Amino acid sequence: MNEKGRFLGWSGSSHSEISVGEYSSTDGYITGKINPGEWRIIIGAYHVEKKGVTVKYTIDFEFAGEKLLFGDLHIHTKASDGIFDVSQIANMAREKGLDFIAVANHNNYAENFALPAVNGLTYIPAVEWTHYKGHMNFYGVKNPFEDSFIANSIEEMRKVIEKAKALGAVISVNHPKCAIIPYLWEDDYIFDMAEIWNGPMRPTNVRGIAYWTSLLKAGRKVVAVGGSDYHRPLRFVKIGNPVTGVYSPSQSAEDILDSIKKGRCFVSESKDGPAIDLKYGGFRMGDTAEYKEGTDLTVEVKSQYKVKLYLVTDKYEKEIKAGKVPLDKVKFAYIKATKKHGNKVRAVSNPIYFN
Repeated sequence: MNEKGRFLGWSGSSHSEISVGEYSSTDGYITGKINPGEWRIIIGAYHVEKKGVTVKYTIDFEFAGEKLLFGDLHIHTKASDGIFDVSQIANMAREKGLDFIAVANHNNYAENFALPAVNGLTYIPAVEWTHYKGHMNFYGVKNPFEDSFIANSIEEMRKVIEKAKALGAVISVNHPKCAIIPYLWEDDYIFDMAEIWNGPMRPTNVRGIAYWTSLLKAGRKVVAVGGSDYHRPLRFVKIGNPVTGVYSPSQSAEDILDSIKKGRCFVSESKDGPAIDLKYGGFRMGDTAEYKEGTDLTVEVKSQYKVKLYLVTDKYEKEIKAGKVPLDKVKFAYIKATKKHGNKVRAVSNPIYFN
């Protein structure tokens, strides 16, 4: 029972340990905010001898703070052209160990108002704005267009985007260099983020990473994200391939999306793929730092298998080792991890920018 005497759950003798929290709890227990006060444990002792019995409980607290969360920012359901409903997708995501997902159906936001509660899973509201000249994901707003989404000119496209932004939406250009559905609008400034990695790693994504890098070289500060674009079971297309790894202060949708907007994230081939973080003095991935000669870039990489690391800047790309890396005066610096033997990309960080 919580500090207000509210009953939170019961599991009898079926569990030797349970957890309750703001974003996830053991099955059978209510999820909610943990507040200070006097909490109580109900003991179901059905027979106690006269001499009594000693019962000991160990209570561990996991305090709020930044965590590395993994999610898939591009999934479809049967509300558009997928074959699974949103409950099935949510359960599949949890089976993959994902912390958040974005259900981004084509020009359709109805499901944003009826997302099922799934223990431990956060939803980022999303819609994939779909046009013959390119697709963009609108994040953070349940209904990012209140009237028609149709655009027959670049001026009308900009009006759709501007209205969505006015409502608070964050805009990502999807699979910009896809051979089938590329980004063809003559405007590289309308979006905030770029989906550099869509589905399994292949030439489309190699071109997408190169395109994003060209935007950085041109002075744009565009956040790199990734998503599976999952519709149905295929041999190579899977939920959580790739994932966007986010350093977030909490598992709320607002904090996750805010951290993504700040560039506190990287894209990796899976939840078990390489995890990357960058620091430069007191600055982090996504920040704009003042260049100081003699200050090294700190590259942190956690990987279950060996990878090659490359430092990518506006001036050069070179192989490095994790740890302290000397840095010349550049506009930006990000890390690319590839297969140990070969060039297949396994993870890409967001940059630190430099004045």
